[in-house]
Amino acid sequence: MNIHFLTGSQHLYGPDTLRRVAENARRVVEGLRESAHVPVEVVWQPVLTTPTEIYAAIRRAETDEACIGIICWMHTFSPGKMWIRGLQILSKPLLHLHTQFYRSLPYGELDMDFMNLHQSAHGGREFGHICARLGVRRKVVAGHWADEEIQQRVGAWARTALGVAELHDLRVGRLGDNMRQVAVTEGDKVAAQAQLGVSVNGYGMGQLVEWIDAVRDNDLTTLIDQYQYEYRVDERLAPDGTHYTHLREAARIELGLRDFLRNENLLAFTDTFENLTGLHQLPGLAVQRLMAEGYGFGAEGDWKTAALLRCLKTMSLGLPGGNSFMEDYTYHFGPGQPAVLGAHMLEICPSISTEQPFCTVHPLGIGGKADPVRLVFNGAPGPALNVSLVDMGDRLRLLVNPVLGIAPAADLPRLPVARVLWQPAPDLATAAEAWIYAGGAHHTVYSQNVTVDQLRDLAHFTGMELVVIDAGAVADDFR
Repeated sequence: MNIHFLTGSQHLYGPDTLRRVAENARRVVEGLRESAHVPVEVVWQPVLTTPTEIYAAIRRAETDEACIGIICWMHTFSPGKMWIRGLQILSKPLLHLHTQFYRSLPYGELDMDFMNLHQSAHGGREFGHICARLGVRRKVVAGHWADEEIQQRVGAWARTALGVAELHDLRVGRLGDNMRQVAVTEGDKVAAQAQLGVSVNGYGMGQLVEWIDAVRDNDLTTLIDQYQYEYRVDERLAPDGTHYTHLREAARIELGLRDFLRNENLLAFTDTFENLTGLHQLPGLAVQRLMAEGYGFGAEGDWKTAALLRCLKTMSLGLPGGNSFMEDYTYHFGPGQPAVLGAHMLEICPSISTEQPFCTVHPLGIGGKADPVRLVFNGAPGPALNVSLVDMGDRLRLLVNPVLGIAPAADLPRLPVARVLWQPAPDLATAAEAWIYAGGAHHTVYSQNVTVDQLRDLAHFTGMELVVIDAGAVADDFR
């Protein structure tokens, strides 16, 4: 994946000035390419001085499948009308880098030649005007290109562009359709594909079962050995244990499900406990491990959360912390600081934990199948976001609540599922009331490494509505 770097100028200044503009632009690109904060390659493009060149450059970016967005820098003054035709065909994310090659003014040597060459302050405002006039969606970052803070902001935008690109080509497989009678996990899949690019298609459980039944015993043994190496494993799941057959079945489901997803080119998926025909247990361990590999997942047919999870995992690739499917399960209203206990029946991603998971087995009161195997752990303490993508009928709404993950006040020896305890901003009562007023779902993505600003950019570039419940939230404002 890459980002095209476009530099605006004009022929007014002569060939020597344009040569220096090109050299300076290459230096800026090299600085961004060398930055540890920019996660994709930045590709220099020739300086643009005419409407024809600008249109051709933006068209190249649009047709280049490896290009996820463009950065525009007006080194000199670049008349805005030259950009109209090109900007009108732009659909990929745009970052307007409002910078200047030199950091400081050379006061004793300052002359009009310097002023004409280094007039980004002038040219950037012209470019900003034409973008505003045309209604172009863009991110503006102002500051010196070599500053670490600016490189961090450019890198954060680049991660958002990765997420936009991921949604545009994402295929979500829906195994078993929606949990019956549930509203919030439904939505307009045609509208979502038209707006985001996400393609959601249903598959019969029998199609998955064929892949599960084809798993070889040698592969099962290899995977079970991997479980023994990576996790603390319940003695009941040992080869001589009472539930070893359950572990073998969980491994068989994982191998078959992974093969099925690869064969169908699916990077996100859903299932539901109401449709397990042909399966001996609800996929728990398999889903957890696939999420840890980067797959998106939503329970009970929740394709929107599955797509969102895959998007945020793509945006945060290589960063500390994790992203997981989540559900607000139960509350602690006191004594002490009120908090939310987030969990699900089985499917919480181990990427949000820093402890070694415990691989165990326990009955599941719903679904009517054998006791499923799962990983149990506590989510790591620290800042995080709870993010919900909901279909409001006439628009998609992205609802965000900053939270603080905390350690449980006591052990949870009888809770056989992965979990995380958090305090929502500004407090539990306000956050819950605002969330409910805003129509937020009970399924979310719990993210430890994506920022509110990145989600604001994601909503902007995809045309979603953004609603943030932050430290200054007032519940009645949301009503």
